[in-house]
Amino acid sequence: MNGSKATLFAVVLTLFSLSAFSQTSLLTRTITKTDRFDFGSGGTLAVTGAPSGSIRVVGSTKNEVEITARIELQAGTEADLTKLAEVTGFVTEESPARTGIVSIGTHNKLGQKKLPNKFPKNLLGLPFRVDYVITVPRYCDLEIDGGKGDLAISGVEGTMQINFLEAKADIEIITGPSTITIGSGTVEVAIGTHGWRPRAANIRVASGDLTVRLPPNMSGEIDATILKTGKIENMLPDLKPRDRKAPFTDRSVIAKANVGGAALTFTVGDGTLRLSPLTQR
Repeated sequence: MNGSKATLFAVVLTLFSLSAFSQTSLLTRTITKTDRFDFGSGGTLAVTGAPSGSIRVVGSTKNEVEITARIELQAGTEADLTKLAEVTGFVTEESPARTGIVSIGTHNKLGQKKLPNKFPKNLLGLPFRVDYVITVPRYCDLEIDGGKGDLAISGVEGTMQINFLEAKADIEIITGPSTITIGSGTVEVAIGTHGWRPRAANIRVASGDLTVRLPPNMSGEIDATILKTGKIENMLPDLKPRDRKAPFTDRSVIAKANVGGAALTFTVGDGTLRLSPLTQR
């Protein structure tokens, strides 16, 4: 190895070592922020999650919203962690019919506000996550946008509009039209857990596994499709093709359950789509 190549190799090795050291030497701090306020049944709760972090929503008999956010921060010094703690968390946008919970931090420059003029620029790209547990009135509508993390919804009766970039999701749909879009991950959806109430549902997973659990006595029009690669595993023996000239395949199930009715559309781009009987959870 000549002198110039040796020097270049030494510089690259030094930069790599410094980068690895900076990543492994970050300090971690976990803080918890909470809030609670009145919120009547029938309203809409909109949640904007952090780029990384889980969202769990649980229905309750109380006419209030209760929020617990567990925030994990990383930085090189305790002083930097303190600065990040001051600007990371959530804000609420409250009204009688609609309330928003918006994650704030260096990723969106505090939402509608601005970071302090002297805020250190070296802190803008540091990793952090916000994990939410949110209790809501049982009868309310949900709008959820999330980044990368777990998603769980149970005990909520209302419409749902959900978008997640990457998720391991477990969702219970009791009633109300639902539109769920997941970029990638593993998704389990149970429909009609408290008795079948015919409502439309459109559930899409671009890449990953989607398992849909349906009650045996349901009536509906099912369209299940694999768009690119993968297969459908149909474990619902009573489904019948809506068109007798279009039998089921491992990439398409166009079916009618009992007398038909609500439109249920399930789509996977690349992966596995399972249609399974609903059992006691």
